[in-house]
This record gives sequence, C-alpha cells and structure tokens, in this order.
Amino acid sequence: MTQELRRLPAVHRLLESPALESALERWGHTALLEACREALDDARRLIGAGDSPSTADLQEAVLAKVRSAEAEAYSAVINATGVLLHTNLGRAPMPAARQQSLLGYLALEYDVQAGQRGQRLAPLRDKIARVCGAESAVMVNNNAASLLLILAALTGGREVIVSRSQLIEIGGSFRLPAVMESAGCRLVEVGCTNRTHLHDYQDAITENTAAVLVAHQSNFRIVGFTASPSTAELATLAHENGLPLIVDQGSGCLHDLRRWGLPNEETVTDLLGAGADIVCFSGDKLLGGPQAGIIVGSEAWVKPLGTHPLYRALRPDKTALVLMDRILRAHETGRLDEIPLYAMLNTTIETLKRRAGRIGRKLREKGVPARGRSTRSTLGGGTTPDETMAGYGLEITGGQALLDALRKQTPPIIGRMEEDHVVLDLRTVFPEQDGALIQGILAASS
Repeated sequence: MTQELRRLPAVHRLLESPALESALERWGHTALLEACREALDDARRLIGAGDSPSTADLQEAVLAKVRSAEAEAYSAVINATGVLLHTNLGRAPMPAARQQSLLGYLALEYDVQAGQRGQRLAPLRDKIARVCGAESAVMVNNNAASLLLILAALTGGREVIVSRSQLIEIGGSFRLPAVMESAGCRLVEVGCTNRTHLHDYQDAITENTAAVLVAHQSNFRIVGFTASPSTAELATLAHENGLPLIVDQGSGCLHDLRRWGLPNEETVTDLLGAGADIVCFSGDKLLGGPQAGIIVGSEAWVKPLGTHPLYRALRPDKTALVLMDRILRAHETGRLDEIPLYAMLNTTIETLKRRAGRIGRKLREKGVPARGRSTRSTLGGGTTPDETMAGYGLEITGGQALLDALRKQTPPIIGRMEEDHVVLDLRTVFPEQDGALIQGILAASS
C-alpha cells in the first residue's frame, strides 16, 4: 500500500498534466487546485481499501469534481410522484416563459406616471383584493410571515384565542404556538382536541383579548365525534366583543375543488363573506403562484400591516411580485390553464392514458417491461390531506434499484414505489417532458 501511495502524483503535477489543460482554462486555477486535492484524498482512501486508481482515473475524478461544482444548485427534475404541490420539489410549478420585466430593470418602487418614488406593492394590491373579494391586501414572502406580521401588528402583546384542535405543526418546524410567541402575543387554548364549542370561545374572552384566530388543519384531519363553530358564528361572536376574526386559511383555495373530484373546502372568498376580518394563505399552493404569503381582508385591519416595521423585513422580492401578477391575471380572467397547477388538474384521464400508451410502447420496444396503470394523484402541500384524485401513469419492473437509478439521470426522475414496482404518475409530468422521461428510463434500465 505504501508503494501505491508513493506513486500518486503531487498536487502540482496532477494540476499541470496535459489532460487537464483545457479544464484549467475553463474553470480556473483555484477551482481545479481544490478538485485535485479532493481527488488525491479520495485516491488515498481507495488505496487503503485495496483499490489502485490510475493516473487517468485521477484526471477523470478531477474533471468530475469541477463539473459537479459548476452544476446548478437547484436542478430541474421530472416530478412523476403524482403529488402536484410537492413541498420538496418546489410546490406549485411556474409558467415556463420568463417575464420580460425580469430581464432588466423594472418599475418596482417607481411611479412611472408621476415620475417619482412609488410603493412596492401598489400595482398589485388592488388586483389581489379583487381576485379574493376583499377590501385590501398585503403580500409578504411566505404564509408563516403573514401570520407573524398579523399577530405582531394587531395584537400588541395581548391574548389570542385558538381552538386546541388547531394548534398545528407542519414541515420545516412551523409550530403555531412558537409563531405566536415570536409575535409577542399570548396563546389562549380553548375546547378539546376533537370538540370546541362557541361558548368555549365566549368564556375565554376577557378585557385582555386581542383577537380570535382560526388555523387551517393543513396536513391532518380530525374525524369522528367532532364539533367546531362555523366561520360566521365566530365572526359574530368576535364582532360583538369588538375583536377581529383572523383566519389562517393556508392553502389559498379560490375555487370549488369538487370540480376536480376533491371535497369542497371553504374558499378565501367564502371566509371573507362569512365575516372573517383577515384571511392569510400561501401563494405557492392552490393559488398556483410563487412562494408568498397573501393577506386579505377589511381595510381597517389590513392597512396597518403594510406600515408595520416588520413588513420591510418580510416583503416579497421583485421576482415573486412579477410572477404573482401573472398568476392573478389568470385567476381574474378565468384562464386557469395558464397556471401549470390547474393545467395538470384539468388533464383528463383519457389524455393521460394516451400519453402512457405512447411512452409504454417506446419503452417495450427497447426491452423495458413497462405498462400503463391507474394511479391516485394528490394535491399535496398540506392541502386536502388523505384525499386523492384519479390519475394514470406507468408501472415498471425494477424495484428500488430502478427508482434510485432514475434519480441519477439528467434531469432526475422522481417516482414512487408500490408493491416492488416503480410507478410514474403522468399527471405531474409535463407533456413536453415525455421525451426526457423515456430517455431517462432507458438509461436507468440499461
């Protein structure tokens, strides 16, 4: 082993080898030097394990490392999981075409008509309010920020009443009690896990109460012997006591989900119509837009949020604002197919079967045992938990080894396992990705 280690070239010798000359011009001395050091460290470990890497192996390892370092930090993937709002894959997919205003300078905080400084959210505020049926609106960088801003600005360190059944924890360490503590207000729990009555809220209201809060059970359901007051009942109680009703709706549902075979859920407009003073929700769930937190409601309660000191820290960037404008236009005009999420929801089973048939034939011609199969797709992103919709895709023999190999393709293909078969749900695969899907499956199966 000592002899093998001695045969390894010095770092500067490896760096100066003719095979790496073009790499030096492309990636520069510093990056290539670091890659050479790492490759030599790897080679020493291989020798210790009984292997004997050649000089050519070393050079290829160096090139692989600099190529890897140059790769995009967030690679595009083919989502064949059947989860439309896949949190780990970026939730709602964005429209493909880039907005012209993002290619250069844009009037972000400039009033072109007046020729002077403008307000960042002004061009979008009225549009958000119209789409949601609200008097006013504010947009921040995510829905956790929405709730933090609302509580910090409106409760003044006082008490906020919440049902025990709504003390949610979702992915990424978001816990409602912790957010409330960070906002400086005091949580008052009422009711029981499965049943909370209107009188529980009434009994908890004191002179120190600042608001009543309803939090959407975004990623779980309590079923069976349950009870909870309606939004209208809570709004009436809150208003009789001079309090605002705040609803963290979460999903951003604007349409009747029964249209896509899912159970109905109170929309943002429904909640406002029932008397909620403020409703907040995510921009990248059922709205189908970029990551954002949207706050809508009555002018009296929403206006103070945009002037609160926290708003500047939580406000959205220009990319989110421009993309949100495009998404809102599609909702306002009813052109939902311009939003990728809704284009996927609107795809018929017959269309998915035709695509699966074409893809399956091409794979079988190359010896890959693929066949069409019915699937159950899901919205994901904490919306409509445990509810699924009909889908269609491919089933391929190959087990975990194939599933792992698919992730290593370019672009990576993310599927799921069912009964030792790889299942690729086409509802979440864009039609223009079918060619890449076929090539990736063939490469992974070889």
